[in-house]
Amino acid sequence: MRTFQRHCCGLAAIVALAMVVAPVGATEPGPTITIKGRDFVPSEVQVPAGVKVKLLVRNENATASEFESTELHREKVVAPGAEVGVFVGPLSPGRYEFFDDFHPETRGYLVVK
Repeated sequence: MRTFQRHCCGLAAIVALAMVVAPVGATEPGPTITIKGRDFVPSEVQVPAGVKVKLLVRNENATASEFESTELHREKVVAPGAEVGVFVGPLSPGRYEFFDDFHPETRGYLVVK
């Protein structure tokens, strides 16, 4: 019985520690970018500098699209009617271009302030 109690106390301590430590690596909630036709909506998205951000990229087209950025080193295919999360950062202030590699004329910018 004592072994069981020690394991339970140890497990409780690990869970409590995880709850305290978890916020350190927390991700800032980010904006939603929708792909509609040949456009990113909005085409310019602002995010804070110095934090990791999760962008939600939603494809409202009937064909696959791709969120890609050479500067951000990200590339995600988004199926028709689907959405994906894209983690970026922490980033320095600046303007970072993203595009739909399947439709290169479709471009947008992540503005980090």
